[in-house]
Amino acid sequence: MDRSPLLFALPGNEVMAAKLADRLGAAVGEIETRRFPDEETYLRLLTSPAGRSVALVCTLDHPDPKFLPLVFAVSAAKQLGAQRVGLIAPYLSYMRQDKRFHPGEAITSVSFARSLSSEIDWLVTVDPHLHRHGSLDAIYSVPSRVAAAAPAIASWIAAKVLRPFLIGPDSESEQWVATVAGLIGAPYRVLSKERLGDRSVRITLPDLEGLADRTPVLVDDIASSAQTMLEATRQLRRRDLPPPVCVAVHALFSPESFAQFREIASLVATTNSIYHPSNAIDVSEALAATASDLFKIPSPSGKNAALL
Repeated sequence: MDRSPLLFALPGNEVMAAKLADRLGAAVGEIETRRFPDEETYLRLLTSPAGRSVALVCTLDHPDPKFLPLVFAVSAAKQLGAQRVGLIAPYLSYMRQDKRFHPGEAITSVSFARSLSSEIDWLVTVDPHLHRHGSLDAIYSVPSRVAAAAPAIASWIAAKVLRPFLIGPDSESEQWVATVAGLIGAPYRVLSKERLGDRSVRITLPDLEGLADRTPVLVDDIASSAQTMLEATRQLRRRDLPPPVCVAVHALFSPESFAQFREIASLVATTNSIYHPSNAIDVSEALAATASDLFKIPSPSGKNAALL
C-alpha cells in the first residue's frame, strides 16, 4: 500500500497544490467534482487515500459555495481510510465577526471554527485576520499553524522598490508592518484611522518629514473594499512623494476597488493566498514549511513518523 503523503486540490487550488506537493515531497491526488442540476455537489476521490496522510488545499475566499464540497472531501477521505486529513487554507474566512456588535448577531468566526474543527484533523493558513481572538487556538479545537507572509513580502519589496518606507493602515498593524520593515531595514509609519462604515474611513497621514526621497509602500493584510489604502494613496499623491506601491497579503479586491488602485498606485502586488491578477508574491514555501510537521502519520508506537 502506498503510504506517501497525499494532497487533494479543491477546484481553483490546483496551482498552489502543485507548488506545495513539490516542496513537501507529496503526491497530488485526483478529485472529481461537479454540480447536479439541482445545485447539489457530486464529489469523488479518484486517488485512494487509504493509509495515507492527506491534506486538502482550499483557499476560503467566497467561502459559502466552497464549504460543503470541502466537508464532503474530508468525509470521503476519512471513510476511504485516510490516517489523517488536514486543511491547508491559504486564506481563512469568517474571522471578521469576532464579537456581537449588535443584538442578535451571529458570532460567525466562532461558529465557523466549530464547524470546521469537527471535520478536519489540523489546519494551516496564512496570516489570519486575528483581532479580538488572540490566536486560532482560541476558536479552533484542532492543531493549527500560521504561516507568516512577512518574509516573502519583505523580499519582494527589497527586490522591486527603490528606497522604500512602509505605511501600516492602523495601530493594530504596527507590529506586523514593523516586522516587514525590520527585515529590509526600512523606516515605517502608521496611519490614524476612523472607520465610518463598511466602505467609508477617515484617515490621517503621520509625520513624513525626512522621507521625501523614499517610495511609500502601503502594506495591509486584507484588501477588499480597500478604502483605507485607497484614501491613503490619494493623500500620498498630493504630497511631494513618488507614486505609492500597494501590497496586500490577501487579495479580496472588489472589481471597482482594484480598478481604482490601478489608476492611482504605481504598482499593486499581493500574495498568491487567493488567486488574483495582482499576485506577485509566492507564499507556498512558508505554507509548506509550516504544514510539514502536521503532515505526518502516527506510527504504531504512538509517535509521529515523518513522511517527508
